[in-house]
Amino acid sequence: MEELLRDWNDHLRGERGSSAHTLRAYNTTLSSLSKFLGSREKGLIDAGLLDLRAWLSSERLRKGPGHPPLAPATMARRVAAVKSFYRWMLREHHITASPAARLRSPRVPSKAPRFLDVPEAAAVVEQPGQDGWFFQRNRALLELLYGAGLRVSEAVGLDVTGLDFSSNLVRVMGKGSKERIVPFGPPAANALRTWLKLIPDDGPLFLNRFGRRLSARSAWTITRQAGAINGITGLHPHALRHSCATHLLGSGADLRAIQEQLGHASLSTTQQYTHVDAAHLLAVYRKAHPAAKSKTKD
Repeated sequence: MEELLRDWNDHLRGERGSSAHTLRAYNTTLSSLSKFLGSREKGLIDAGLLDLRAWLSSERLRKGPGHPPLAPATMARRVAAVKSFYRWMLREHHITASPAARLRSPRVPSKAPRFLDVPEAAAVVEQPGQDGWFFQRNRALLELLYGAGLRVSEAVGLDVTGLDFSSNLVRVMGKGSKERIVPFGPPAANALRTWLKLIPDDGPLFLNRFGRRLSARSAWTITRQAGAINGITGLHPHALRHSCATHLLGSGADLRAIQEQLGHASLSTTQQYTHVDAAHLLAVYRKAHPAAKSKTKD
């Protein structure tokens, strides 16, 4: 069984280019399933549909009485991992039929991405908190997250050599080890130039206090603290990415351009921002347009 999982991991890394985060999540899911099947004296190869459904039920309520069940989005990721594993098993002829073929993912409520207004985004990236060396690093990081719409993993994975100031472009390694070239604006360029004066000419772009590559977790903390300083609670790096996309759309950028900017594999992923922009437009209309205001009776 260990050899089987090792081969599957090689498939995820080699053929699908899965990130370390995806590998951890998938392996955690398969480990939980394998342990559950072991309690039924079964293995991953001889599991049936009813076994998988029973495991999903136990996963959903695994926190025990008095605790809420796992969220639909979490359960949907469990189902996706299991379906992916058994599709690979079928392709490699380890099984003759997939027990996961008839598994259904729970309905995940659509949720509009959180984004900041332009003044809010400007406040966060220009006044991130801390002093000196840390201020310059934090500002450069936040300006790039917002200005280029990067994922936090992409930002902390950057090296100094990935920057091109002649055209204000950055070379990014995205999901699935797919490389893309992303533009950033003058504010990010200015912040990055100031930051580069404080660090070595090569190696990681964003450093921690020990001179090593900044972690994604630390970038989350920096973003959250920058939001709190500016009166925005619970801010996360992805909200800056959403803000970039929403502001681009609101300024007239087409969806294909935004898709390329963000590195979305599918245009349908990018289309979520049309709903965000429409919702924002409706809120502004209702607040500002005379015909949208309720009339009082004489």
